[in-house]
Amino acid sequence: MTASFRGPAGRPARALTKALGDGVRRTVLPSGLRVITEAIPGSRSASLGVWVGIGSRDETPAMSGASHFLEHLLFKGTHKRTALQISAEIEAVGGETNAFTTKEYTCYYARVLDDNLPLAVDVLCDAVADSILDPADVEVERGVILEEIAMHEDEPSDEVHDIFTEAIFGDHPLGRLISGTEESITPMTRTQINGFYRRRYTPPHIVVAAAGNLEHATVVRLVRKALAGTALDSAAGDPAGPRAGIKRVRHQKPHTVVRNRDTEQAHVVLGGVGIGRRDERRFALGVLNNVLGGGMSSRLFQEIREKRGLAYSVYSYASQYADAGLFGVYAGCAPGKVEEVLDLTRAELARVADKGLTAEEIARGKGMVKGSYVLGLEDSGSRMSRLAKSELLYGDLMTVDELLGRVDAVTAEDVDAIAHELLSQPMSLAVVGPFDEAAFS
Repeated sequence: MTASFRGPAGRPARALTKALGDGVRRTVLPSGLRVITEAIPGSRSASLGVWVGIGSRDETPAMSGASHFLEHLLFKGTHKRTALQISAEIEAVGGETNAFTTKEYTCYYARVLDDNLPLAVDVLCDAVADSILDPADVEVERGVILEEIAMHEDEPSDEVHDIFTEAIFGDHPLGRLISGTEESITPMTRTQINGFYRRRYTPPHIVVAAAGNLEHATVVRLVRKALAGTALDSAAGDPAGPRAGIKRVRHQKPHTVVRNRDTEQAHVVLGGVGIGRRDERRFALGVLNNVLGGGMSSRLFQEIREKRGLAYSVYSYASQYADAGLFGVYAGCAPGKVEEVLDLTRAELARVADKGLTAEEIARGKGMVKGSYVLGLEDSGSRMSRLAKSELLYGDLMTVDELLGRVDAVTAEDVDAIAHELLSQPMSLAVVGPFDEAAFS
């Protein structure tokens, strides 16, 4: 479990380190910024991530897309490096660097040979802590992001998920596009973005995570050196705890949203409200999700694709946030087959909600959850992500054995209960294809 470190006045007086087992160590710097690493002896690679607990749900409507905009801009140059130097220095040693934005956090990461970890620390920390946000770069990236938004709208299989999420959460920040919209991105100024940057990117909300052939003390020393004299080398502060909802997230009443597109294939998502990230029932939901629509042996895949050939792609999924969640089933099929696909989907959901799963299915679902988790930790990048997400989102690090034990402890009653709650509720439907609203009335 993660420890808290406090000085006499209740604040970290110095960098304090705690061993968390399994080669994992965690240090809290005086500023409240955390460094957490996992040593993987014998590995010749190292992965580094600078994780910021700020995402699109932290934006006002007028600033929708600011986190994603900022993600683009932090690679455009600092007082020490140009945009070309940021990318060239990492690529010159065979490494790679990138970033992504979610609704609740943003990550800047690099993967390099173990000998080049000091370079990766210096480059990433420099980019995150000391970006210039040159006005000319703002205009260039504005154009890039607007093209990205337009491109996304040309991918109906992606767009339908955004429409479904908005159908669930409405005008709540969780319902908005991470990228923002043309209406929010076009007028956004450099001053607004820089203000968001400096207000939100503060040490207590930042976790630097690394995994690979490394020494924890060396990584901490490199991070402190890279951040010295920057805006992230600030006065003493407490690490921010995991995000907690101020109040219950309000959901939209179940309804249907149809986006008319002249497409060869129709894309549908049917589903409803799910559970939050720290809900203890998440392990039972993982088992349910895998059996219902998580693989080729799942009920939905067998009924809709294997037995009837109605769709090429069909699956279920759960998205979980600090204080809310959703559960949905996606299918892509010929427009003329949508009605049959939806009828079969609804029937299968009702069947599971009413009768639950068999013992054999639950055993298979547990195996799928455990296998995907363990096999997903085969490289330094996934291990680095595990460290950061555990620290940033949960406030503790569950060992692999502990997690597998939690999955094993799931009972048939646990799965049946979450299935009945989620699958028997009235559901929303999102559709992208050659239809109008009347087709689904």
